[in-house]
Amino acid sequence: MQNHSYLTYEEFGRNFFEIAVTEDRVAAAFAAIAGDEFEMPAMRQGPGGIARVSAKVRIQQPRVTRALGDLLTFVIHIPLEVDLLIDLRLDKQRFTVAGDIALRATARAAEPLLLIIDVPKPRPSDITVEVSSTSVRGELLRIFAGVDGEIRRFIAGYVADEIESPQSQQAQIIDVADRLDSAWSGI
Repeated sequence: MQNHSYLTYEEFGRNFFEIAVTEDRVAAAFAAIAGDEFEMPAMRQGPGGIARVSAKVRIQQPRVTRALGDLLTFVIHIPLEVDLLIDLRLDKQRFTVAGDIALRATARAAEPLLLIIDVPKPRPSDITVEVSSTSVRGELLRIFAGVDGEIRRFIAGYVADEIESPQSQQAQIIDVADRLDSAWSGI
């Protein structure tokens, strides 16, 4: 045992977090939702609800950046593709939307020996959308109907529900003691 460089328990703990909680591992956890599609139910927009807006949203592969400091934090960007339809009964306009969900996460330690990836729910301001139309009439309609803000609110709500789901809550907590027990029982 003389060929080892020994660490303090504090140094070991910090090294453990920096090695265990990587950008790739956090991205893999969020990649579980990549490829998902969901539909935004038709909503009435504009004066008197004249426009019916519906959309199909596709979630792409996340990009994760880690920052090392007192806490390990992550900036997570999840790109979106949205097919949007505005139906005015007499006229239908289709739009292509590119979007991004910006999330922040923090790796935390908890008793007795838990590793927690804390992800706050996004706000509509954490969602960016770029809507493009093939016509001037379509652009005016998009602005008139207030579509951009509604898309951001809907996506923020959907992602917040996903983060709060029992499966997601369970995936955000790793019981290190349980994993060690499993590894040591195989000796």
